Order: sequence, then C-alpha cells, then structure tokens
Amino acid sequence: MAEMIKLAGADGFEFNAWHEQAFTPHKGGVIVIQEIFGIDRHVRADVERWAKMGYEAIAPAMFDRLEREFHAEHDDEGIKAGIAQARATPLEQALGDIAACRDFLNKHGGRVHVVGYCYGGSLTWLAACKLTGIAAASSYYGSMVQANAALKPLCPSIVNLGRTDPGIPADDVAAAIAEHHGESVPVYIYEGADHGFNNESPERYSAEAADLARHRTLELFDKA
Repeated sequence: MAEMIKLAGADGFEFNAWHEQAFTPHKGGVIVIQEIFGIDRHVRADVERWAKMGYEAIAPAMFDRLEREFHAEHDDEGIKAGIAQARATPLEQALGDIAACRDFLNKHGGRVHVVGYCYGGSLTWLAACKLTGIAAASSYYGSMVQANAALKPLCPSIVNLGRTDPGIPADDVAAAIAEHHGESVPVYIYEGADHGFNNESPERYSAEAADLARHRTLELFDKA
C-alpha cells in the first residue's frame, strides 16, 4: 500500500515522502528522487514500478522546506517554478534528506539504491559520490553531472542520457565521465530520446529508451 509518510532530516525538519512496500519478496530499498515538478503522478508511478520489482521504494519531497506539497505542470510556468525551487534548495540539505531516506530503508533490511531523474539525476550522482551506505546508483539526465564528473562514486553507478536532450550534451557528459573514471562508470546514450524520456508525459516519453534504461538499472541494483 502506498502512502505519504514523514521523515526527519538532519536539521530535524520533517519532510514528506511517498512510500510503498515491495510487492514481491523484499530485495532491498530504492530511493526515487524527483524531477523539478515535485511528487507528482509520474514520481508515484515510478515508486510503484520499483515496488512491483521487489524493492521497497520511497520518494522524498525535496522542496518541502520551501513549499509543502509543491506541484508544477510541464509547461513554461511550471518549469520556471520548479527550477526556482531547485536553485533555492541547498545541495547539502538535499543530500541530508536522501540520507534520511537511506537510514529509514536500512531499518527494513537489504541494500539501498538510488535512482533519480532530471534534478533527481543530478542528486543521484552527488549521492553516489558523497553518501556512504548506497549500494548502487542510476542517474537519469542530470544537468549537474558533467560539472561534477571528477567526483568519484562510492558505489557502482550508471548514467542515462537522451541523445536529443537540448540542455545536456550527451557526448560531452560521456567524455567527462570517461576522462575521470574510464569504463568503470557506464554512460548510456539513448538514440532519439529527449530530456525526461522516462517520464510518461506525452511530450517527453520514449517507451523504448525508458524500458532499456530501467532494465539496465534493475540489473545494476540486483547485482549490487
């Protein structure tokens, strides 16, 4: 059963998190990190997908300190509002909330993994590099990955990018990762896929890319 729960960050602030138990025999935990649009139906659908694949899943509401139950549409106004929320949220604070989710899932047994999209893809890369106790991480089209490519992941990690993403030059990101990590951090570039290809909104979704990236992510998590 999926439900909204509250968790305390390192600063004592209680933030919301969308939580769902594993449907099948428990394989561990997955922290699902949102895009800039908040805990919307797409994030909840992703949490459900991971639960169906055997992982207890949780998605922290990253912007709760600024605005409870923040939700933005996928239009120009919503994108502008979401970017403002992300820029106003200190990275260390965000990582602290991810760590709180890690600690919550650790209590229930199994290894804890991280997957994130857009804004969450950047946080996933940073969490992999800065937080201990993460078993594996799969970053999707995070705009801050290239600038932080020199950071060394503390766990097995992969990066997923859309070839036609206008804001993230896939080849440049891949080159930066390869420069610092060689082949130890696979970067997968999905031909014909735009930014947000895992999101099932009509304007962004690519079923082929989403399915392949999820298969690779599940394989990474199951082996970690």
